[in-house]
Amino acid sequence: MGRMMREDLMVQQQVENLWQHFVGVICLNQTGRLQVKRVLPEFFDKWPTPEAFLKSDKKTVIEVIKSLGFYNRRENSIRKMTQSYLTWDGNDATMLYGIGKYGSDSYRLFYKNEIPDNIGDHELKRYVQEELNEHIHTS
Repeated sequence: MGRMMREDLMVQQQVENLWQHFVGVICLNQTGRLQVKRVLPEFFDKWPTPEAFLKSDKKTVIEVIKSLGFYNRRENSIRKMTQSYLTWDGNDATMLYGIGKYGSDSYRLFYKNEIPDNIGDHELKRYVQEELNEHIHTS
C-alpha cells in the first residue's frame, strides 16, 4: 500500500483531486474517519482517477472497501457518482449521485473557498472554526 493518511488532518485535506474528495465523502458516510483513512490509500493507489476507476470490476472494489461496511451500496454509489462526475458542471455537488449536504458543504469549503450556511457536520464545523481562529490570529 502507498502513503498513509495523517490522523491530524481531515480526509478532505489529504486527497489529490476533486474526484478523490467525493470518493472520500461517500466512504465517510456512516463510517468512522479512522477506518476510511486506512482504506483510501489503497483505493487511490489502484484507482487514482475517475477514468481508472470506471475500468475496475465490482469484485475488486468490494475487496478494497469491504471493511467500511455497506460495501455493495457504497461501491454502487462511487460508481454512479463517478459516471456523473465526468459530465458534471462543477456547480452544485448535490447533483452528483450519493453526494448530499455534507459532501456539498465539504466541496464548497475545500474547493470553492466558501463557508456554507448551517453546516451540520461537527468535523466540518470544527475545521471552519479553526480556520477562522487561525485567520484572526494571523491578521
